Amino acid sequence: MQQAQTTAITPEQSAMLDAVDAARMLERSCEWSRLNTGTANLEGLARQADMLAECFAMLPGEVRLEDPGPVSAIDASGAEIALQRGQHLVLSVRPDAPRRVLLTGHMDTVFPKDSAFQDISEIEPGVLNGPGLADMKGGIAVIAEALMAFETSSLAPQLGYDVMINADEEVGSQSSAALIERLAKGKHAALTYEPATAPDGTLAGARGGSGNYSVTIKGQSAHAGRNPQDGRNAIVAASDLVLRLKQMQSAEIPINPAKIEGGSANNVVPDHAVLRFNIRPKSREAAAAFEAALPALLQEIETEHGVSAHLHGAISRPPKPIDPAAASLFALVDDSSRALGLVAGRRDTGGVCDGNNIAACGVPVVDTMGVRGGSIHSPEEFLIVESLAERARLSALVLHRIAAGELAAVLGELT
Repeated sequence: MQQAQTTAITPEQSAMLDAVDAARMLERSCEWSRLNTGTANLEGLARQADMLAECFAMLPGEVRLEDPGPVSAIDASGAEIALQRGQHLVLSVRPDAPRRVLLTGHMDTVFPKDSAFQDISEIEPGVLNGPGLADMKGGIAVIAEALMAFETSSLAPQLGYDVMINADEEVGSQSSAALIERLAKGKHAALTYEPATAPDGTLAGARGGSGNYSVTIKGQSAHAGRNPQDGRNAIVAASDLVLRLKQMQSAEIPINPAKIEGGSANNVVPDHAVLRFNIRPKSREAAAAFEAALPALLQEIETEHGVSAHLHGAISRPPKPIDPAAASLFALVDDSSRALGLVAGRRDTGGVCDGNNIAACGVPVVDTMGVRGGSIHSPEEFLIVESLAERARLSALVLHRIAAGELAAVLGELT
């Protein structure tokens, strides 16, 4: 099939793109990368939030910090414990504009405060190794620079936006999920700044979902030699649950039992166990079917083993299919990429991010608008420096075209 003709860049758009400052972006990315912001490092996240607030204050609108929502987890004993999360940064610009979009990123990384990976080095000319450089300190720099360039255009008054940089994306965005949902409401489109799926700049398309669960099983202890019949073995019940979960697995819903904790001495029937597992539903229908079937499965375990089973967790990242509205946004991004001489296209992925949550709100989203790089979540993480300016220009161009009504016309046809 013949590819549609690429839309040419206008003189105004060209002038806007010339406002992108590559050196400023690199300086910001490196400064932020050298600050450890592992999800549990609340001090580092607070310092990062202050630095980001100063950066985004250069744009019109209101910058504020939002407190995290409550989050809990199950410890090895089966007790529910509260988890502490950092504050989330929000910038709101032109809330009454005729069209509004959402741009999101995250300030937390997977590298804890005591990680040995804390500094930046040059792998080769134009390629830097550093913690969070690609995922996603560089992506945040892209957001700020793209918006600063967009604000120089005559169409800026036609588009309002919210920017959200959360502090817990790397652990599932549980403390920011409600904030994401609130900010996504009524938005025309959304852009999220995870790094591209490949060093060439390919975007992520459809995504599966993800859910993390802990099942606490309470049995009855007894002497393993004298009166084992009086015991109710929680480890056996948890193991049976593992096997039954695997029987529920299909191509549409991979299930990964990850860990069983519990038990005590070898001569004691264990009276408690905690099973932790993850699911990766490929569709919203598969996710709903699993959640509907899970209570009956736990009831079977309780009845057959004489134990109690308490469930903690849920699907935190709903599956993200490519519906017609999302396809239209991808088409606009692809066309803009070609106009800039960048790689266009997307591929589906099993990874998840805040784009899943945004799509579940009915808002079309492209969620890999960040930098080109790779080896994220490892000490080999790298950033391709030239992609900072490339991706900032791409975002500025996409925003300009949305402000001009190009996406609105297509979405209007779909409705």
